[in-house]
Amino acid sequence: MRPRTRKTGLFAVVTLAILLATVLHAAAPARTVKIAVLTPGLSFGEVLAGFRDGLSQLGYREHVNLTLVVEDTKGTGSDVKAQAQTLVAGKPDVLVTVGTSHTVAAKMATTSIPIVFTWVGDPVRSGLVASYTSSGNNLTGLSVYSGPLSGKRLEILKEIAPDSRRVLCLVAKESIAEISFTLAQKTADQLGLTLIRRDVASRDDIVRELGALPKGAFDAIYHVPSGLVTAHIGLLIARAREDKVALMAHEDELVAAGALASYGANYRRMGQQTARVVDRVLAGVAPTEIPIQIPDKLTLAINLVTARTIGLKPPLALLERAERIVE
Repeated sequence: MRPRTRKTGLFAVVTLAILLATVLHAAAPARTVKIAVLTPGLSFGEVLAGFRDGLSQLGYREHVNLTLVVEDTKGTGSDVKAQAQTLVAGKPDVLVTVGTSHTVAAKMATTSIPIVFTWVGDPVRSGLVASYTSSGNNLTGLSVYSGPLSGKRLEILKEIAPDSRRVLCLVAKESIAEISFTLAQKTADQLGLTLIRRDVASRDDIVRELGALPKGAFDAIYHVPSGLVTAHIGLLIARAREDKVALMAHEDELVAAGALASYGANYRRMGQQTARVVDRVLAGVAPTEIPIQIPDKLTLAINLVTARTIGLKPPLALLERAERIVE
């Protein structure tokens, strides 16, 4: 009788799993929907990949009941406003934006089409929405919480590279970059760190500013969140390795790419979370009725390969707290 009981139990578990999978995978929408996406692309590619995954899990299938129009700006530039207007002219059911600058462009392009943003640092301080509880307009979405986390990231940088005194910060002409730097400066004052600020507005600016600083001019690099600098994070990774200094980033895929450490949300998970918000909007819920969300999980990541390359040994206490370690 015991083996039969086990088989029956196993059948029940499998049946339950199938039922749960059926519930989790929403029934396919009865109509074809059109979703437009305005993204900086480049290192933000995983956000779009996660968004596609999330839509698929909810029953949306491209070329079946979903038309997905993607405008990849390959970073940020002067054409973002025009690209947003082009997407709006196509009259999508929902416009999805990645990053603060792209969301600002979309907001300027339409006040009627629902906009669901993701990876926006601080939508309230950036003037995109009235509050986290209600946008008061046609926007809703996910805040990556970059501003409030700026000080925490600087504390982790100091913990992992305690000898650091002068920290290079490239600040893009984006509202979230200014907000994040201001908050990081407060923490830097408390930690006795000197932030070396350099303003940038293009990839060429980043290359020029990095080239103008001689080796030994800074002890660490702090990645001030922005669409521009994130899109060209490879330039910072290369300089950090060349100078053998720590680079603190804000997303764990950047650590996988070579940054020393990060603390924040994950691109793919944010994309999946965004899909669930879009699904609610497509179901008829007004954006103003959907509170702004923050990441459902924050991750501390450390790259041990990079640590060895720059001759640094992360503290054991920090490694024990890390959710992702690249070896």
